[in-house]
Amino acid sequence: MALTIETFSNKVGGFSTFKALGHPLAVEPSQRLLARLQQAGPVALYDPLGMAEAVNAIYDLSGLDLCGLYVQDVETVGETRVGLAAQPVTDIAASGAKAVLLTAFEADRLADQMRHLLPAGAELITLDEVRIPQTMQTNPGRYLDNLNWATNFAFFRDADGHHTRLVTANYWGGYGAESVAVWCCLFDDAGEVLAQWREPLGAANGTFAIDSREVRERFGLGPFTGQLFLHVIGAAGHDIVKYALDTYGDDASVLSCTHDANAWPSDLYAGLPAPDAGETVVLWVQNSHPAPIPKGAVGLNRMGRGEIVWLEEEVPAFGSYALDVAALLPDLAWPEQIEIQAGKHFVRPRYEIAKADGRLRISHPNVERVDLKPDPKIPDLANLMGKGYILPAPILPPGAYDSLALPTPMATCQQDLPTAAILYDRAGQEIGRHIFGRLPRDHAALLDLGALARDGGLAADAYGHAELVYDFRDGGEADGWLHGLFRYTDRRSGHAAETSFGAHMFNHVLTYRNEPQSYAGRAPGLSTRLFLRIGPAGYDAFCHLVYPASTEWKAESETVLTLTDRDGRPVAEERVAIPCGGSFRFTQRGLFSADACATAGDAGYILIRDVTCRLFGYHGLMAGPDGAESFSLDHMFGF
Repeated sequence: MALTIETFSNKVGGFSTFKALGHPLAVEPSQRLLARLQQAGPVALYDPLGMAEAVNAIYDLSGLDLCGLYVQDVETVGETRVGLAAQPVTDIAASGAKAVLLTAFEADRLADQMRHLLPAGAELITLDEVRIPQTMQTNPGRYLDNLNWATNFAFFRDADGHHTRLVTANYWGGYGAESVAVWCCLFDDAGEVLAQWREPLGAANGTFAIDSREVRERFGLGPFTGQLFLHVIGAAGHDIVKYALDTYGDDASVLSCTHDANAWPSDLYAGLPAPDAGETVVLWVQNSHPAPIPKGAVGLNRMGRGEIVWLEEEVPAFGSYALDVAALLPDLAWPEQIEIQAGKHFVRPRYEIAKADGRLRISHPNVERVDLKPDPKIPDLANLMGKGYILPAPILPPGAYDSLALPTPMATCQQDLPTAAILYDRAGQEIGRHIFGRLPRDHAALLDLGALARDGGLAADAYGHAELVYDFRDGGEADGWLHGLFRYTDRRSGHAAETSFGAHMFNHVLTYRNEPQSYAGRAPGLSTRLFLRIGPAGYDAFCHLVYPASTEWKAESETVLTLTDRDGRPVAEERVAIPCGGSFRFTQRGLFSADACATAGDAGYILIRDVTCRLFGYHGLMAGPDGAESFSLDHMFGF
C-alpha cells in the first residue's frame, strides 16, 4: 500500500514532483481538473516523463474512464503504469480518447511534439492547469526547481493547556536571498484548513517564530491538534526548511523540544520506543498528502520481527491520527524497539509519551533507509580514519539525571550492529568503555551511561559525553548509518527527554563517502554554525556542545557564542575553548548577563560559530532553577 512516488535520493537529493502535486494550493485546481476529465469521456494518459504513477498515487485516477497510457521512450513500451500497459505515443490516435492528460508541468514543448497525433476532436490537458500561483514560486522560470518547493510540516497543537512554538532563522538571507517570506497553512486533525497566512522573514539570519497561542488568538480559533505546513518563498542556498519545535504547557509537566520533520516521506521509520511501565506511547500519524491514508496502509512491528500489525483506520487528507502503540503491539515494553511501516504517507513523525504522573514529552523516530548495503571497507578504515563514524551524545550530571543509550537499527540491511560506547569527561579524558558486541537486529540492549560514568570517576555534578562507534572484534557488518536513541530523566522531578540521531565522521581532513559531512560545499566539513533558540518567556535555554574527532584534531576549539536579537544583530559575545574529545555545557542566562538577555529578548538566538573544528550540539529548555521543574533536549541544527 506504499505510495508510488519518488521523494528522496541520497545521490541527487529531494524530488519536487510530489510536492508540486500535493501542495495545499494545488488541491482545488486538481479536483476541478479531475471533475472535468470525468465528464469528458474516455481519457488517454500521455506520460513522457514518468509522472503518471505519482499523479495517480496522490489523486487516484481510477474514477476516470481510462482508455490507454502512452509513452515517448520506446524502451518503456510495455511497462505497466496506473494499471495500463504503456504504448507508443504514435498509436494514441486509435485510443478513442475524448481528452488526453499530459502528465507533466511546463508541458508546452511536449504538447507541441505530439499534438498532431491526437484523436480527432480530443482535448489536450496538461498539469500546468494545477500550478500554484506564480507569486508563490521562487524561480518562476523552472516550475519543479527544488527552491520552489522549500516546504515542510510541523506537529502543531494548542489545546488542553498544551502549546507549540516553532522557531527558525532566515538562513536563506545569509545565502543572498532577498524578500524571503513563509506561507503557512494550519490543518486540524480532520485535515480541514483552520488558517492560512503569509509572513515576511525579516532580516538575513534573523529569527522567525510561530507560537500556537498567538495563532489561536489571531484567528479566533478553538482548541486544535494538527499540523502546520510551511512554504518558504524566495529561498536561496537551501531547499530544506529547518526549525526547532518546542511543546510546552501551562505548567511544567509539559515540555519537550524536537526539530524539523525531514520533508520527504519515507517507506519506513525506526527508533520508536515501546512504552515503559506506566507510560503511554502515541505515534502521531499526520498525513502529508491530499489523499486519505487508507485502512491497512500504516503498520507497526517489533524491530527485527516480521509480524506487522496494520492500522485499520483511515486518516483523512492532511489529517492527524493519534495511534496508541499498545493498541497494536500490546506485549512490547521498553527498551524494545518498533519499526514503522509508513508507505511514504507522511514525513518523519512525532511520538508522544505520557507518564503516569501526567508528564508529557515528544520526540521523533528517524528515516530507516532501504537503499543501503553493508560496506566491506568500513572495518578496514581504522588506520586512516581512526574511530571513523561517531555518534556523540551528552552524559548529564549523574547526581541529578539518568542518561541511557540504546543503539537503533536504521537501515533494512542491518542484521547486526557491531557497536561500542566510549565515555569521556568534559576534558576529553576517557572514563569508561562498554562493548555491546555484535547486537542482533531485534536487540533491546540498554546502557546506563550515568552509572558507567560514575564508575569511571565522574563527579555527581559533572558532565561529559558518550560516543557510539563501530567495534568489529566479534565481526559484523557496517554501512555508516549507525544510530542511537538517548533518554534522559531528571530524578528530582521525574521529567524525561529523549533524542535520536546518526553517526558521522568528525574533524578529519581525509574524506570517505562525503564524510566528514559539510552543510555547504564539498566534504570535509570542518567548521561549525549552529542555531540555539531562546525563549519562550520563563524558560532558560541550555546547550551541550561536543567536540568529537575521528582522529586527533586541534587541541582546543575556538568557539564563539554570539547572543543576537530577533534581527540577527549581535548583543553579546563569549568565547570558549573546548578540549578535543571533550564537551561544554552552558545555559543562556548562566553565560550572558541579565542586561544582555533582556536586550536580546525572547525572540533572539545564540549563534554557535567555530571556523577551526566541527562541533555537535544538543539544546533544550529548562523550567525552574537548573531545570528542577522540567527540561527538554534534542540535537541542534546548523545552516
